[in-house]
Amino acid sequence: MINELVNRAVDAVEAGLLETPPSRLGFAARAAAENTIPDTDGEGNPLYPEARKEIEEGVHQLETLLEATVDKNFDKLEIYLLRNVLTVPEDLVPWVRINQHLTHFQGLQLPNASTSASTPLPTPESVQALRRKVQETNKLHSALLAERARNDALLKQLRSLLGGNANAAKTEPSSLAFLASASAARSLDISLPTDGSAALPKHEPLRQNTAFALSQLPALRQILQNLRPRIAGLGAPGGAGPGSEFARQRSEYVEKQTRRIMERRGMDVGNGEGGSEGLGRRMLPEEVRGMEAVAGLVGEKKGGESGNDERMEE
Repeated sequence: MINELVNRAVDAVEAGLLETPPSRLGFAARAAAENTIPDTDGEGNPLYPEARKEIEEGVHQLETLLEATVDKNFDKLEIYLLRNVLTVPEDLVPWVRINQHLTHFQGLQLPNASTSASTPLPTPESVQALRRKVQETNKLHSALLAERARNDALLKQLRSLLGGNANAAKTEPSSLAFLASASAARSLDISLPTDGSAALPKHEPLRQNTAFALSQLPALRQILQNLRPRIAGLGAPGGAGPGSEFARQRSEYVEKQTRRIMERRGMDVGNGEGGSEGLGRRMLPEEVRGMEAVAGLVGEKKGGESGNDERMEE
């Protein structure tokens, strides 16, 4: 009702201002103060095109001001009614009962002056203490959730150890699966299928497993007996390993090349494996060069004497 009256008043003010000549509203005085000449219509009346725009803006501001004033006054009235009119006296509070038709007010506790005075007002210290309690409660809740997750993981591991996990048995390959592909496993009817479509049953008979393991023991003993001599030969210094064979071939090649070089030099090389023991110690390069120089001098001297003998015979 009040808003409708406000709208009517604003419309009336706007209509009155638009019907009033702009010169009477002060536009002519402002034009004279600004030394401007306004345009005129066919009858010679001055025209002010900015008048309508300013009137509309002013009416809008007036409407906003009236609505804010009305709202503020109604808020004051509401507060007054709630505090002084729509209230229950303290002596009548115990006798007040909520009507059954007002179901949304069931269980409403009306405040009493004596009870409200006994409860202390919240202080910054009490609010801070409550915040700390909430933070500690959240930390405890997070710790309990983490402990619950650890306990669930532990229980899951224990159940898998006690009852067995069929899914893990299907997905994880057995480390001894190669034993089930042997001929003894096929004879005992415990071999795995070739297409891999099915796996061994969950609970295998203990007697069959024991018999299969015992049947494989002689073959394992025979393999071990064959491997022991080979392992001993590989570990010996002159064994048949690949390293010793390479060293023997290298030694034979070096000895052969040494004999060939010594034969070219005219040295007497004995036959047999022990022939090289009578050669004496190895000569140093300086000694070899010295002996070659002496041999050269002796050769030149002999050549000179033979030349003199030939001249004398002639």
